[in-house]
Amino acid sequence: MHRSPIPLGLFKHLAKWLILACGVAILAGSAAALFLFSLSWVSNTFSSHPWLLWLLPFAGFFVGWMYLRFGQSVEAGNNLLLDEIHDTKRVIPLRMVPLVLGGTLISHLFGASVGREGTAVQMGGALADQLTRVFKLSNDDRRILLMAGISAGFASVFGTPIGAAVFGLEVLATGRLRYEALLPCIIAAIVGDQVALMWGVHHDYFTVAIFPSISAWSLGVMIVCGAIFGLTARAFAEVIHSISSFMKHRIHYSPLRPFVGGLLIAVLVGLGLFEADRYLGLGIPVILEAFDAPLSITDSIGKFFFTVLSLGAGFKGGEVTPLFFIGATLGNALSPLFDMPFAFLAGIGFVAVFAGAANTPLASTLMAMELFGAEIGVFAATACIVSYLFSGHSGIYGSQRIGDGKHLPTEEGLKLNELRERRKQRPPSP
Repeated sequence: MHRSPIPLGLFKHLAKWLILACGVAILAGSAAALFLFSLSWVSNTFSSHPWLLWLLPFAGFFVGWMYLRFGQSVEAGNNLLLDEIHDTKRVIPLRMVPLVLGGTLISHLFGASVGREGTAVQMGGALADQLTRVFKLSNDDRRILLMAGISAGFASVFGTPIGAAVFGLEVLATGRLRYEALLPCIIAAIVGDQVALMWGVHHDYFTVAIFPSISAWSLGVMIVCGAIFGLTARAFAEVIHSISSFMKHRIHYSPLRPFVGGLLIAVLVGLGLFEADRYLGLGIPVILEAFDAPLSITDSIGKFFFTVLSLGAGFKGGEVTPLFFIGATLGNALSPLFDMPFAFLAGIGFVAVFAGAANTPLASTLMAMELFGAEIGVFAATACIVSYLFSGHSGIYGSQRIGDGKHLPTEEGLKLNELRERRKQRPPSP
């Protein structure tokens, strides 16, 4: 009997995931477009009316109350998506979409220093999960669908589909990739980005015009800077978790936590100790500035402080764009020390701090090549991998699992927040 060299099941597999991934991409890309247009409006409104900052405590209280009243089941945000991929229990409630969308827009309207990727990823994952019921998917297929939703949401916001596809695979566990989801993630990321562009979304573009030659010196600089970026990423994640833990132990009524955080931000800015227009909100103008002119290291410190305070207090949004800000301005400030072009080192910091904080060195390297060109690939890969190593077993996503230990044996399958709690309970060395 003659047998076809290509099994019929392969065509069915391709057709199934082409349909599902495109469906996810259309939903995620459209939701991201709505979010980005709305975010542009609220950001411009805050820039035109800086007095809105004094209402930030009340905005934080309202967002906290909304989640307490209607969103306790989805408050974990990105960590809920990761938990459901690892251990499927129930379809993510659709209410996650309006809650995270509204919460993020309110946070930005009144000046909180938060990002945007968390919102897009959560909307993409929640919308993707609704197809689970429609198509009666198995648990294994549902996991893949959620990963595709993460990739589609990330790509729609940043315009880096290849990096976004790998991010959806890489963010689940350190040192592991889920290749069974590669096709759905790449389709969802590419189509999701195109859908957002069709709606009229314009992504931010950054230019690196001068690249150093590959040499022992330039690669050595990447190793040293990668270590600095990794330690910065580790500090960022640990401080956010510490502030959040402190708030939860000291303030039991959850809406009061962002109220207190917002009040502290408003008072500090009101005292004139910091430049609100540089460190609040997304900070895209300052990121662009990091590629055009030398900056002071105070920019990265200021953004670090206001972001960890905003996110630790409970404001909604994300960590990635603030990490881009911190990394780009830090790289810019370090460039004179190593006699490197400031735009080049800003681009390296842009992706390497994110690589360490999210434990996604491959996705970050691909993102660098999509944003700045293939010439940066060798340098970005070196810095991102070293940053990943130096950030240790910490990260911005507490439900991220440990796959393979980075440089020391670590219990496989443990969540990062579980490892953090074990460290706290460990008795001090004699």
